Amino acid sequence: MKDCTNNGCQCTPNQSINCTVNNCAHHCQDSNYCGLSSIRVGTHETNPTEIKCTDCQSFELK
Repeated sequence: MKDCTNNGCQCTPNQSINCTVNNCAHHCQDSNYCGLSSIRVGTHETNPTEIKCTDCQSFELK
């Protein structure tokens, strides 16, 4: 099993990080929040100009 927020324990929602990605290991299943204390946002583009050019680099597949 991966080392993640929900690894055998209750997820504590960080109400500063809204998230609807249910298949992320850090998603609190009871609410649309992330269980991490902070996330890393990045891009896969050289010069991002749209929302779809950004990525949550803290994402881990369940």
